[in-house]
Amino acid sequence: MPAVPSTAVPSLPSPPSFRGRIGCDASSGYYAVPSRYRLHLSLSCPHCLRIAITHSLLGLEEILPVALLPAVPEGPDGGHSALRPLYEATSHRHPGPAVAPVLSDDWTGRIVSTHTPDILRDLARHFGGDGPDRPALYPHGAEDDIEAVGRLCEYRINEAAQHAGQAGADLTVRRTALNSLLRVLGSVEWRLAHHDFILGDEMTAADVQLWVILVQLDTVHRLHLDAAAVHRIADHPHLWAYARRLAAHPAFGTRLDLDGIARRHHAHCHGLEAAGAAVQIVDWSGLIPADRIGLHKVATDQQYSGC
Repeated sequence: MPAVPSTAVPSLPSPPSFRGRIGCDASSGYYAVPSRYRLHLSLSCPHCLRIAITHSLLGLEEILPVALLPAVPEGPDGGHSALRPLYEATSHRHPGPAVAPVLSDDWTGRIVSTHTPDILRDLARHFGGDGPDRPALYPHGAEDDIEAVGRLCEYRINEAAQHAGQAGADLTVRRTALNSLLRVLGSVEWRLAHHDFILGDEMTAADVQLWVILVQLDTVHRLHLDAAAVHRIADHPHLWAYARRLAAHPAFGTRLDLDGIARRHHAHCHGLEAAGAAVQIVDWSGLIPADRIGLHKVATDQQYSGC
């Protein structure tokens, strides 16, 4: 995989990954019990944002509390100081930064998982329930398609956008990356011209990931592209109508921390801002419901009060 360009938020050192799983019953160790587990999320982080949206779509506010972390990690090692006790309790003298997302177990005071895909699947499979207003985010038979969309989002949209805006890169490299990005957006545009969601007519986990990537494309990567490139990216009406439609959904829009995303990006990014920064594709702030209660209010009221 190519090195991460300087325009992107640099990766923190990779700590050992905690990958405990929630099982079906007590024999699995970790099993689904209301109020046993807690999510620790920073909504400026795209991985955390995916989990927060999923948590809301599944209606888990009453049985799985969320504690919000600052938009910009304030620990001296680039991690969240509030998470350090959990990391130390789980891995003595933990060598890396205490990063989010974290799914923790209040019974043991330890971390269950820091692995986003596992957390998402366990929330949907063991906590989601079968309510008529709760989407089947991982429908039977769609697993491979959901993973394929995930790879497309991460490597063919996110990574291509990073390379297209890489400061100091060869012009040919940047143009190749932009053309690759536009081809993928074109294929997604075609699908969304014929379906309400990326895999058909029902929302799945693939839509959560695609929407978060589109938010990153417009609020982060756009800042390092020239104006012509941003206009070409914006010229996908079905794609951006889809992004606006999901932003108006309470599970999506109320979790969108635009100020936090901007502060996180500017705290770590060393790339040059380009003319595309002035060409906003979506007025995200105009789509966020005025009532931002829900997760923000609950988490603010209990934010690290001894969790």
